[in-house]
Amino acid sequence: MSATDTQLTPKQDAYRLLDSLPDAATWDEIEYAVHVLAQIRVGLADAEEGRVVSASDARARMKQWLAE
Repeated sequence: MSATDTQLTPKQDAYRLLDSLPDAATWDEIEYAVHVLAQIRVGLADAEEGRVVSASDARARMKQWLAE
């Protein structure tokens, strides 16, 4: 993913995504692809804003959740 990809508007992002899908894509496949792209964009924005957890902290949280 290039730096310019994050500067696209959601509509531009959606058009680019739709153009990359095969012409025979189903509605379910399109919906899933849009959902995944949106969640990736949310994650990237979180990372840029510093809303992240280290891998070791994530492992510790998972260990605690699984123990409960």
